[in-house]
Amino acid sequence: MARTLRVLIAKPGLDGHDRGAKVIARALRDAGMEVIYTGLRQTSEMIVNAAIQEDVDVVGLSVLSGAHMHYFREVLEGLRARDAEDILVFGGGIVPDQDVPRLKELGVAAIFTPGTSTQEVIDFLRRVPARQEEGQT
Repeated sequence: MARTLRVLIAKPGLDGHDRGAKVIARALRDAGMEVIYTGLRQTSEMIVNAAIQEDVDVVGLSVLSGAHMHYFREVLEGLRARDAEDILVFGGGIVPDQDVPRLKELGVAAIFTPGTSTQEVIDFLRRVPARQEEGQT
């Protein structure tokens, strides 16, 4: 039997606006997912470490500062360096439309911008299978 989807919601960088991240975290929790919220001002390394320590299936980054290309790249590279590229990464926040294809080329699964309903995010994540516990078939 597969376990519940585990999602890490993180706020990279110095951006102190976390209302959207908290709304998403709460909505995912209410939808039955296990949610870990890292809090504000996380480095990419801290996010990667938390994702691995918490054995999450998904990392959601909330970026409002305009530094989305930098942080998404660093988190994805950090996961690859730790042999954790099976952890899906998605994001939300202020991301210009022209940057979305570039982020997807890097490996970001989806970007949700302002106005996206929480149900859209929930529906997207419900299609992500939870990783199986090691040793199970």
